[in-house]
Amino acid sequence: MRINLEGVTGVFLAHGSTDMRLSIDGLAARVQETFELDPFSSNIFIFCNRNRDKVKILHWEHNGFWLYYRRLENGRFNWPQGPEDQAMKITPRQLSWLLEGLTLEEGKVFPKVTAQKVV
Repeated sequence: MRINLEGVTGVFLAHGSTDMRLSIDGLAARVQETFELDPFSSNIFIFCNRNRDKVKILHWEHNGFWLYYRRLENGRFNWPQGPEDQAMKITPRQLSWLLEGLTLEEGKVFPKVTAQKVV
């Protein structure tokens, strides 16, 4: 299932780890109190656990919240580090990269390969 990004105005990623026992109310409170953002806006808010193998996405749409949950069986999300009391704004494209296991910076799992001159 793909997340419907139509009508989404911003995508915000929570730095650090989040307690995955939190559900809609707890995550909405964190958005409002810690990040000072409106959980009822048309933004998407993304949270990750300490082991970086689980992600929850909170999204308000029309008259209710969506709560998406993804658990990796193998591997980890390439979660950026930063102050835990701040949220980082990313693009919808970067969200796709992140959920696919890529980095936010380049959308790549592997380092860049440059052409080498053969002698």
